[in-house]
Amino acid sequence: MPEPLSPHWPSDHPRVATGRVGLLVVNLGTPDAPDARSVARYLKQFLSDRRVVEIPALLWQPILRGIILNTRPRKSAHAYAQVWTDEGSPLAAITAAQARALQLRLGDAVVVRHAMRYGKPAIAAELDTLLEAGCERILIAPLYPHYSGATTGSVMDDVARWLLGNRRLPALRTLPPYHDDQGYIDALHRDLSQQIAALDFTPELLMLSYHGMPKRTLELGDPYHCHCRKTSRLLGDVFRQSHPDLRVITTFQSRFGPAKWLEPATDHTLVAEAKAGTKRIAIAAPGFSADCLETLEELAIRGREEFIGAGGIDFAALGCLNAGDQGMILLEEMVRRELSGWI
Repeated sequence: MPEPLSPHWPSDHPRVATGRVGLLVVNLGTPDAPDARSVARYLKQFLSDRRVVEIPALLWQPILRGIILNTRPRKSAHAYAQVWTDEGSPLAAITAAQARALQLRLGDAVVVRHAMRYGKPAIAAELDTLLEAGCERILIAPLYPHYSGATTGSVMDDVARWLLGNRRLPALRTLPPYHDDQGYIDALHRDLSQQIAALDFTPELLMLSYHGMPKRTLELGDPYHCHCRKTSRLLGDVFRQSHPDLRVITTFQSRFGPAKWLEPATDHTLVAEAKAGTKRIAIAAPGFSADCLETLEELAIRGREEFIGAGGIDFAALGCLNAGDQGMILLEEMVRRELSGWI
């Protein structure tokens, strides 16, 4: 609980809460609604981030404002509308559920909030709330298993901007990438195995699809590609033991623009596998901690259309860890480890 105001302070001293520990869970973000105006506002913030688009602003901003924001929002709004729920965006609803579950698991020892890098709730606003609640120690937990400057790096940029604008600052820790954490690999294996067992067909292939990045990011030293590949290798090792007849491969989705992206591409591979005679596929997205547009529309809807259209027969898009038992056990274990000495 916050410590009381010292009796030795002047009576007119502003009341300041102290002594708490905070946890801020952060995910990518989402539009406020599945309409073109909301999507345009979201895309403007997202695609103006220099970590996301590393083209000089003088060249990029005219393209973004003159072309992309006049053409892409309507198409993206249609995609969001296909997966929107009564609770809003799936990503927003699941991230909020993860934060609520962590609060229950951690109890009064920690004040848990959640934020989005783009859109609402904003990182700065949630850090303000934690500070006002008396949190003098705060763990920032970006829910990205694989580090990239465009994801975890961008979250820390936003935290740094908040730090620059405040006089009273908490002690900060950050959750490191967990792409090769044994708990993460075990949680994925158990959860995906349960989902595969529940299917009404036996997949020949498990495709692990990660969000793509321009190949240039790898060449500049971003570890994202290596992190993804290591997750696939470790997960493939355990699946070879439990499912020896299941082939496991890695692909990258969500290409955007003319630049060369990480390969092989998920959409191209789905078509190529079907044409090569693969009839039954399960696809999973280990890089996402919560289901979102990229898993529910790009993979589950468009991916199915691409595979079946090319001659495949059975297709299943497996869910992310989300706020399920395996996912929450993992998050609690990692958070408690990083909060060691604070709680």
